[in-house]
Amino acid sequence: MDSGASPRRPPRRRTAPPMNYDESLLDRALRDHLGASAGPRKRRRLTAEERQKETETEAMIALSLGFPIDALVDAEVAAGVVSATPQEQNDYIVVRNHILARWRANVRCWLSEDHIRETVSSRYDRLVSAAYDFLYREGYINFGVSPAFRSPSLPLRLDPDPDGDKDSVLVVGAGLAGLAAAGQLLNFGFKVLVLEGRDRPGGRVYTSRMLGGEGSFAAVDLGGSIITGIHANPLGVLARQLGIPLHKVRDRCPLYRPDGTSVDGKLDLGIGLVFNKLLDQATQLRELLGKFAEDISLGSAIEKLQKLYHVARSREEKELLDWHLANLEYANAGCLSDLSLAYWDQDDPYEMGGDHCFLAGGNWRLINALCEGVPILYKKTVTRIEYGEEGVRVAVTGGQVFQADMVLCTVPLGVLKSGGIKFYPELPTRKSEAIRRLGFGLLNKVAMVFPHVFWGEELDTFGCLNSDRCKRGEFFLFYSYHTVSGGPVLVALVAGEAALDFEQTDPLVSLHRALSILKGIYGPKGVHVPDPIQTVCTRWGDDPLCYGSYSHVRVGSSGGDYDILAESVDGRLFFAGEATSRQYPATMHGAFLSGLREASCILRALKTRASPNYNPKRCLQKSMRVCNDILLDLFDEPDLEFGNFSFVFASLTSEDLKAMGLMRVCFGKSANKAYGKVSSGKVLQKIQRSEQEFQAFYLYAILSREQALQIQMVSGDDKSRLALICKKFSLKLMGCNTTCAVGSSLITSISAARRSHNRQYQSMHYKLWF
Repeated sequence: MDSGASPRRPPRRRTAPPMNYDESLLDRALRDHLGASAGPRKRRRLTAEERQKETETEAMIALSLGFPIDALVDAEVAAGVVSATPQEQNDYIVVRNHILARWRANVRCWLSEDHIRETVSSRYDRLVSAAYDFLYREGYINFGVSPAFRSPSLPLRLDPDPDGDKDSVLVVGAGLAGLAAAGQLLNFGFKVLVLEGRDRPGGRVYTSRMLGGEGSFAAVDLGGSIITGIHANPLGVLARQLGIPLHKVRDRCPLYRPDGTSVDGKLDLGIGLVFNKLLDQATQLRELLGKFAEDISLGSAIEKLQKLYHVARSREEKELLDWHLANLEYANAGCLSDLSLAYWDQDDPYEMGGDHCFLAGGNWRLINALCEGVPILYKKTVTRIEYGEEGVRVAVTGGQVFQADMVLCTVPLGVLKSGGIKFYPELPTRKSEAIRRLGFGLLNKVAMVFPHVFWGEELDTFGCLNSDRCKRGEFFLFYSYHTVSGGPVLVALVAGEAALDFEQTDPLVSLHRALSILKGIYGPKGVHVPDPIQTVCTRWGDDPLCYGSYSHVRVGSSGGDYDILAESVDGRLFFAGEATSRQYPATMHGAFLSGLREASCILRALKTRASPNYNPKRCLQKSMRVCNDILLDLFDEPDLEFGNFSFVFASLTSEDLKAMGLMRVCFGKSANKAYGKVSSGKVLQKIQRSEQEFQAFYLYAILSREQALQIQMVSGDDKSRLALICKKFSLKLMGCNTTCAVGSSLITSISAARRSHNRQYQSMHYKLWF
């Protein structure tokens, strides 16, 4: 998050010409594919071949935004956007893909439902409404900072209570997640107030205005700085709406030895291949180790593999390999000794495609635009959050208390780990444990403004090796911001162990160390390195409003902990931020998308309570009955079964040992265990289920797949297994109603995962246009 996160692999260091990334090129390309402008359009009737090509193009655009080409996403299934018939699902998917493509073709204008109806046959009006409402509500279209979105003439289609008082939400934190959610909630018709502990917005996205030469100023991002992957990135959408140019981070990154001499190109290429091979071997190793890999760090695995294959044996080779390892620690804001071998790269499949870019003028321009029209109170550090059936109460330093219907907490994971905010009632155990397990690391920077660009206009990055392995991350990489900051700016990065030591070092000492490296590189070339005009050293780990930079998967944790952290509590307390994003953790766009996600979750929760038929007790009874049925259905076909024990899990992948699940223990006489698989129909199943329930009763517990496997390995009778469950694991056995009350979100997620796994779709159908 502090850096926007670098690629998992080091950048390819080859010569590339300067390039400013022009997002309007994407606009024009999409228009060419769609053959349309943003406004109403009339066009000739397309041939079957043209319709097929257009459908395929729009499907690829939807794919780049995270939608399967020929399937519904789980959120669409949960929302019930369409019936279960394959034909109607396929028609809906084509319409949905078309809407996404139309929106991406011109993100500066509001895309209305009427615009879509102008190009889609009227026979699909119901599907257009269903897809449009879903995409708007979930933040896939019509989001951002375009002035067109603030027009008072736009209808608030999703106002949760148009005839009464607007419902209220308190947002804790004015970072990217909080601002994205606040803006979206305001558009939905909520009353919103943001409470920010700092005297500025942005959180870990912070652009400093540093003094340059001749009274000028330079904009320097001391926190999140890089837009990682521009394709489908929502931050790229914001930049396009504001008309801000993006600068592609060029690939050329020369490396220098500790004495200032250039690293030999052949050796550089060779060790780069060795580094990638070690990561490949680490991947194979974790596959061989299975669940045992969860207790091993990536760092220890790489060290053992390095010795096993006898690579990087000379001093220069070791220093060069350490540089690559420091770059890996930078990408994860954590020491390799902390990263989980099993899950450190669990988010790799979701990485945004395209170039990595700097935003001209700094990321404050996005933050500033997101703040427009959003009510924010600064210097309001939240210390306590109370939530219950009547609403929420949020206390800040000084004793002031704010009340609302719901609260969205977007504080960094480091603050949650520190216990700086007290929750009443306490957070569920599974959420508290996820907070404890996830890692939250550190990246620091030294920003320097010089009188002129002495390092060369053609470079965006260059690196320096370190002879001391413990300090391999100290000033290992320099970023040049002269192309976007408005001044000659260099930023030196400090990662890994060095980032921890950096916070205890006198800033003047750190500055002299960075300058000595620069003089060692450029002095022998006859280039004079001037004293900087102004410098800033960050101290993110010592900041009580974050206590670090961004999250990573630590040993003992997994990607599932991000999902747990994102879960809401009692429909009143919600969570957002990069550490709640399993697909995009440690990134600015991950934080932004989590805000849009939670705005939608809050809307759904409010609509449930705003329903005229809503009665807390009656709804609780009804939901309990529904939950009971779902729970019993789940155990019709358990994922694991032995003796009187049955198990179902949220993840259908048996390798995911951290996946949470449910255990059912049968007491009394168990009759006809296979009733769930009888082919005589649902009626017979229900009769047999009732008979079995009459002869036996069940108790349940929430546990991980790993714990279930350990229970399976216990020799002896069920009494021994129960002793392990209650004494060693301290699991609480619960009745059906209590299980539904405590684990409703887990039950729902397991059920949704099974539905998703069992769905089958026919081939796509062509659109039918006017």
